[in-house]
Amino acid sequence: MKKILIFYGAYGGGHLSAARSIKNYLEANYKDCEILMLDCVEYINKYLNKISTTAYKEMAKKAPWIWKKVYNNSEHGALAKISTTSNKLMSRKLNTILQEFSPDLVISTHPFSNQMCTNLKKNKKIKCKIATVLTDMAPHSQWIINSEYIDYFFVSNREMREALSDSGIADFKIFVTGIPLSEKFKYTFDLDSIYNDFELDKNKTTVLFFAGGEFGLGRKRTSLVFRALIRLCKNYQIVAISGKNKKMYLKFKNLVDSYGVSDRVKVLEFTDKVPELMAISNFVITKPGGLTTSEALVSGDPLILINPIPGQEEENAEFLVRNNVAIWIKKEDNIARILKNIYRHPEKIEEMKKNIPNLAKPNSTKNICDILMDTI
Repeated sequence: MKKILIFYGAYGGGHLSAARSIKNYLEANYKDCEILMLDCVEYINKYLNKISTTAYKEMAKKAPWIWKKVYNNSEHGALAKISTTSNKLMSRKLNTILQEFSPDLVISTHPFSNQMCTNLKKNKKIKCKIATVLTDMAPHSQWIINSEYIDYFFVSNREMREALSDSGIADFKIFVTGIPLSEKFKYTFDLDSIYNDFELDKNKTTVLFFAGGEFGLGRKRTSLVFRALIRLCKNYQIVAISGKNKKMYLKFKNLVDSYGVSDRVKVLEFTDKVPELMAISNFVITKPGGLTTSEALVSGDPLILINPIPGQEEENAEFLVRNNVAIWIKKEDNIARILKNIYRHPEKIEEMKKNIPNLAKPNSTKNICDILMDTI
């Protein structure tokens, strides 16, 4: 019986989703393992976790320029040293669960737990294998601290592999698997049934629009993009998902009512049918989180990117644009001009669609789990 401990962090949903996808796959396909999944900071101190996650959300939402400085400075300089030192101190508390559970393998989908575990391994407190799963399109130095004590690096693309290799990490440790996704994105769906369920016309271009979730990032600009999409792209049908953001939901509903377009624009607060909706979409409008953009690519959907969190999501956007699978509507751009151009030239979307197979990793979760289970 192999014992596997999966650590994640609550800073954004991607780390948790990646951890959950790995856990679900292992439980479904490997019966000879015991799995424990924990939020690393929540375990150490729930009040610290609440304060730090709230601070992250508020900075990302209200003062993104501050978050950009935090992100950049955490790569080098004083803040990087503070982060590393604090994780060393917190690792002592994390060691409690590691000693109690005594895992054969630790999987980290967040750099904090990664640093804590490698510090413990460096100091001979633990001997288990350590795997780190990077959940964005570009690396950050906080992921690779004490890299000599990490046994596996799972990355989303070849550029990341080259960056890690250039930083001195042995090539045999680096695997280009993609970001772990729910197995639902590999299902073959009855497309006619999905169109019927959402009262959509299968002969129209379908746009899936994510409003930024609970953060409601760039709410004013998101509303401008949504309004322009409704007004300028009259033959498009749109499914807009506001998530946990009630204000965004009401704003979207008001726009739909004021334009009288409820027949072709559907607004949802929540849905567990994202894989199905991506399966029928021609393209996706979203902020460039690593998870959502990976889901879209696996579904064959080009991306229109809005409101990236400065730092990691801007780097994601740059990567996706560089590989010609996305268009980034930047803060200074003319929204109407870009959307008109997309609407009048559908071949641009088709051109991006042709490039998606170069990046999409539909078997990401399976490949990560199989590599780990074959070697431990």
